[in-house]
Amino acid sequence: MLALRRRVDGRRASREGGSAVVEFVFLAVLLMVPLFYLVMTLARIQAGAYAASAAAREAGRAYVTASATASAHDRAMSAARIAFEDQGFGADEAQLTMTCDGAPCLRADGRIVMATTVMVPLPLIPAFARGVVPLEVPVTASHLAVVDRFGGR
Repeated sequence: MLALRRRVDGRRASREGGSAVVEFVFLAVLLMVPLFYLVMTLARIQAGAYAASAAAREAGRAYVTASATASAHDRAMSAARIAFEDQGFGADEAQLTMTCDGAPCLRADGRIVMATTVMVPLPLIPAFARGVVPLEVPVTASHLAVVDRFGGR
């Protein structure tokens, strides 16, 4: 009786040989693909947050350190564009708005609020789906820049 049981158990084990590897590979792929997509998405959103924050800060610094009011706006836009491009965002995905607390903006103790918005597209989404459903995450940042008390123009 014991010999018969060993023979049956041996046949059953030989029929299931290798199925654990197949199950493991199937489950690993099934779990790794969504995890990989989640990591890619979070990394892109983090890049958007870095871009928005850096663009607002650098645009504010460029604006308040300008030597003339005429060039301050262009300097701020250039600084923001460089910060956006540094993280891989183009002009169509990013926006900068500036608000002064009075006129002229570059007066002593003048305060300028730089607000940036970056539309972060979700990765690996085809273009035809983007037209139907908005598949972008807006990321915003703001920075308050103050003109130096003795450096106002």
